[in-house]
Amino acid sequence: MKNILITGGSGLIGRRITQLLEKKGLEVAWLSRSSQVRKSFQWDISKQKLDPEAMEWADAVIHLAGAGVADKRWTPERKKEILDSRVKSTQLLYSAIEKAENKPTTFISASAVGYYGFNTGAALVDENSPAGHDFLAEVVVAWEQEVKKIENLNLRTVLLRIGIVLDAEGGALGEMLKPPVAAPLGNGDQWMSWIHIEDLARMFVFALDKTTLQGVYNAVGPQPATNQLLTQEAARAKGKPYLGIGVPGFLLRLVSGEMAAMVLGGNRVSCQKIQKAGFEFEFDQLQDALKDLFSR
Repeated sequence: MKNILITGGSGLIGRRITQLLEKKGLEVAWLSRSSQVRKSFQWDISKQKLDPEAMEWADAVIHLAGAGVADKRWTPERKKEILDSRVKSTQLLYSAIEKAENKPTTFISASAVGYYGFNTGAALVDENSPAGHDFLAEVVVAWEQEVKKIENLNLRTVLLRIGIVLDAEGGALGEMLKPPVAAPLGNGDQWMSWIHIEDLARMFVFALDKTTLQGVYNAVGPQPATNQLLTQEAARAKGKPYLGIGVPGFLLRLVSGEMAAMVLGGNRVSCQKIQKAGFEFEFDQLQDALKDLFSR
């Protein structure tokens, strides 16, 4: 395997995966709407167009593209954008792979622990747990259904259900530590299944390298934490004041609407399946992960 094609390559996760793959001596190209970014092939999801040379070139595809679920308030239009950006992009990839004479052999796709629903309480959920019935769960189910169709094209297909990605440059940590004083959200008891961005990027590379890997795997660390604990430890690592009084749920719902359910609920997710497959975490303890991120 020499040539790796990435969708969503310019995001935090995509950039780090790109760095790891290039360090291994692999050629990496991004699917992009612009040909001005690094080595790239062009696509346009809204027009369902994709450079046919992309799939002839690629030995494997890593699919990360999708509108950010927490970037904007969930209006009906934004909900449609979140769904379409995942489903239609995957349909376009399926079509391009189906038409290619020299097909990629491997397809690794992002997914999300949102599959299990906004709030599964303290129960430990794994890849065999049922899907939720809220908006994000429905998005992930529809997304995964399209990815699984690609498996029918005789590609080894892996789905990584990503939890809360810890990265000092943005994402959940950036939002949690944006106010002058850090505080838990709601009662703070909700579970957050986190993963260090370095481990997540390494997991995608692991999925590429391990040719026996196939199917769905949770991409979370082995030590989920409550919102209160994660906020408190993040504040300590960053050197910010911490207030133990939670931000009231009604206030979060007033500000964020339906989207508030993402942070007021939580999931305690198992990563045992990917560990049994041979993946080893560099950052399995929350304090070590935060210390590393804020010392970079």
